[in-house]
Order: sequence, then C-alpha cells, then structure tokens
Amino acid sequence: MEYIILGLLVLTIILLIILLVKNKNNESVVDRIGRIETDIVKEIGEFKTDFTHSINDDFNKTNDKLEERLRLISDKVNERLDINFEKSNKTFTAVLERLTKIDEAQKKIDSLSNDIVSLQSILTDKKTRGIFGEVNLEHIMANVFGANNTKIYQMQYSFDNNTIADCVLFAPEPLGTIAIDSKFPLENYQIMVDRKNSDSVRSNAEKLFKADMKKHIDAISSKYIIPGVTSNQAILFLPAEAIFAEINAYHTELLEYAYKKRVWITSPTTLISTLTTIQVIIKNLERDKYAQVIHNELNLLDIEFKRYKERWDKLYHSIETVSKDVKDIHTTTDKITKRFNSISQVEMGEIEHED
Repeated sequence: MEYIILGLLVLTIILLIILLVKNKNNESVVDRIGRIETDIVKEIGEFKTDFTHSINDDFNKTNDKLEERLRLISDKVNERLDINFEKSNKTFTAVLERLTKIDEAQKKIDSLSNDIVSLQSILTDKKTRGIFGEVNLEHIMANVFGANNTKIYQMQYSFDNNTIADCVLFAPEPLGTIAIDSKFPLENYQIMVDRKNSDSVRSNAEKLFKADMKKHIDAISSKYIIPGVTSNQAILFLPAEAIFAEINAYHTELLEYAYKKRVWITSPTTLISTLTTIQVIIKNLERDKYAQVIHNELNLLDIEFKRYKERWDKLYHSIETVSKDVKDIHTTTDKITKRFNSISQVEMGEIEHED
C-alpha cells in the first residue's frame, strides 16, 4: 500500500513539472500546485477507498471460502473420526472376545496339563500301564471290526499252553489265528530321551530299553506262536507312538531282531492300518465264498430250467394235439349243423307243397 502511494506521489510531481513548463496562461504556480494537489489527494482518497473496499471484499470472500473449507474439513474429520471410532470399537470388542476365548483355552490347557500329570502318575506303575495298553488295544479292535465281534477277534484269549494273549485275531487263511499282545516299556525310554540327564545315564538307559524290547519280543514269540494253532507270526502292540517312532528312527536293529522272531512291532496308527488291510482281505474272501455259492445255485437252477423246458415241450405238444382234435370236432360240428339245416329246409318245402 505504501509503495503504491509513493508511486502516485512521484507521478504527481512529474505531472506538476510538466504543467509548470507548459503553462501558457501565466496561472499562478501556487494556485496550480494547490489545485493539482487537491486533485491528487482526491484521486488518492478515491483510489484508497476503492482499493480498501476491494481488499475488504476480497478478504470477506476469502474468509467465507476459508470458513466453508474449514467447515467441510471439520465435517470430514468428524465423519472419519466416527468411522474410525466404530472400527476401533469393533476391533476392541473382537479383541475382548479373543481374550475371553484365550482365557477359556488357557483354562482348558491348565486342565489338560493336570490330566497329563495325572496320566503320567498313573503310567509310572507297570500294572496300570498294562491296563492302559489293553484298553487302547480293545478300543482299536472295536473301531475296526465292531464291538464284541467274537467271530473276528477276542480279548484276553486263552491258549491250550496256559498262556493268555491280550487279543487274538481270527484271520482267514493263509494268515490264520494271530495273537496281539500289548507292551509298554516306559521307564528306561523316558530316561533315555530326557536331555537333562547326562550322556552316561542316557546311554545306560538305552541299553536297558533295548534289553526290555528284546525281552518282550522273545516272550511274544515263545508264547503266542504255536505251531498248528496260531499263525507263524504275532504282533507286539506299543500304545505310545513316540516309542514306536524312536525305535524306527534310531533303533532299527530291534526291528531286525523282531523280524527274525516273526514278531511285528506296531503302534496305534500302524496297527489300525494293518487291521484295516486284514478287514479288506476278510471281506474279499467272504465275497468270493458267496460268489461260489451263487455259482452253485445258478448251476442247480440251470438243471431245473432244462427240466422245466422238457416238461413244457411235452405240455405244448399235448396242447397242440388237443387243439387239433378240438379243431376237427369243430369242423364235424359245422358239418352236422349244416346237414340238420338242410334236412329242416326239405321238410318245410314238402309241407308247403301239400297244402
């Protein structure tokens, strides 16, 4: 603003000088300057008024636009805040639900931990471990073949040599009767795999574990493989997958030893697979047996059908003969009927002639 006024003053002075130089009417310089000054002040005042008014209008318009923009921004911000608050509220609610579920899961884990501790305390006793293995074995047999299916298997089966197997499977030939006995060598196994124990302790436990396994293999081979009674093989059931995996991964010599003794080592998973395969074999044999029965019945039916055909042929010929006789009788009947009609007509003609 100040620079504009200064520029106008400079321009006014220049115009004043020009007028003084060109003044031909010998007008008083003071009057001329006063008049020019008055005009200049007037113009400057008008310009200042117009300029101020224009500035105020622009400022008001700019202020209105700024307020409108701020209002729109405020509305947008409030809208975003509401949306974000709603999302945050949903997220917070979901987090609370998850925390509740986690808390429930933690309680279940604590309960499961207590159950595991209880199970470990139970399995420390050899007798309870034996019962655990037998119950597990019976559960597997029932799942595969059905509960109490004594035609396929029996629990606690007694042989004539005064031995009792945990389970006996009556498989078809050539498998035959297969004994399944549950063993659970846990103590030395736990010491062997416990990393907290020293190498010497673990090494000694490994030797004892192998000795336990060989002892169980020998016992099953000598008790439950009976010539002429059972199959030439038996099954050792380990109710713990971890022990079975340990043997297959690090103690394959035990598998070779069991193979020589005709004893197959199984876990719950592999036993189910083996029994499922045997179940398929049993079903196929039953299907083949019934197929033979059906074949025999079809042969008998073929004989009966041939006999039926012979009798039907005889009956057909008989019916055909009777049909011919019936046809001849029908022809004779027609002839007799015609003869009677002819005679009747002759008599009626003679009577009319006499009249």
